[in-house]
Amino acid sequence: MKKIAILGASYLQLPLVQKAKENGLEVHCFAWDDGRAVCKDIADCFYDISVLEKELILTECEKIGIHGILTIATDICIPTISYVANHLKLSGNSIECSLLTTNKSLMRKCFEENGIESPKSVTVSEFKPEDFQSFTYPVIIKPSDRSGSLGVIKASSLEECKKAIENAVSVSFSKTCVVEEFVAGKEVSVETVSFKGKHRIITITDKEITAEPYFVELAHHQPSAFSEEIKNKINEISYAILNATKVENGASHIELMITEDEKVYPIEIGSRMGGDFIGSDLVPLSTGFDYMQAVLDIALDQYILPESIQSTAFSGVYFLSKETEFLLPFISSNKEEKDIVKKELLSDHLQPAHSSNDRSGYLIYKSDHKIKVTG
Repeated sequence: MKKIAILGASYLQLPLVQKAKENGLEVHCFAWDDGRAVCKDIADCFYDISVLEKELILTECEKIGIHGILTIATDICIPTISYVANHLKLSGNSIECSLLTTNKSLMRKCFEENGIESPKSVTVSEFKPEDFQSFTYPVIIKPSDRSGSLGVIKASSLEECKKAIENAVSVSFSKTCVVEEFVAGKEVSVETVSFKGKHRIITITDKEITAEPYFVELAHHQPSAFSEEIKNKINEISYAILNATKVENGASHIELMITEDEKVYPIEIGSRMGGDFIGSDLVPLSTGFDYMQAVLDIALDQYILPESIQSTAFSGVYFLSKETEFLLPFISSNKEEKDIVKKELLSDHLQPAHSSNDRSGYLIYKSDHKIKVTG
């Protein structure tokens, strides 16, 4: 029986653990047991070790004799996965790639060095007014190494910038943040799969986001409604980003901004499957592509890259928060609704979405058209 190591044990990793078990794999799950490690009762073995403890995890994986290591939807696991995979000569990405796809400061520098046009940016560890004298407001402040919109905020003045930098640095692992000029537009993500340096774009996801200043995602829809011309631009820059950040194997999730004048700017890339049910649910619903099976097979070095992947249906997810109170009757009702595949009410206490941690539920749909749920 082949043995697979999965980093993370929250609800985000649950579909991956379940898929690995369906494949008859022996699942070894690593995560700090903070009370949310729901996978520990499903995995064959659970290790109460932080995903940041790369040496400890390497030692355990050597003892186990794993055949592959991976995660989905969780950036902080990526450097440890690359570290273990490289030491054990398993399928994965280089340590350099793991840093370029998790540290926004290194990412921005990489884009610049490879001629990928990006918003003007600077990396700081504290607020100094002279660092922004050449910037045009507003600006976006982001922790260098966090995901899920945590610590991301728009600032329109020097005083707002000071508060936002202090907040972003406080939640950053490296205690740094990226300050970049704001680019207005519509956001998309690009879901991709790579094997041995060859890439395939699976689909493009349209996003609905909260009003300023927090920019938290409220809904995702596949396939994208953008024109073929813009989709071609999106594909072109996505391949450039994958190559620039040295992605070789596995899933990637690339976030881009499309401006009114149809320019495409990179926001960031994660060398892992998109979270928010994008990879685990929406991709297979809209394309029929078994993304979870693909990332498992790639980790086990037994994958065949498909020639192309086509959209066959529409799918999407809506998230419940104070901004989307109109979803509550749909999610709390026991009545079966046409086209709704899955829904869950996590809490009937709704709060404003300042990060993805502030959501109180969700509903997922599949249909022959994009479903618009409004208040």
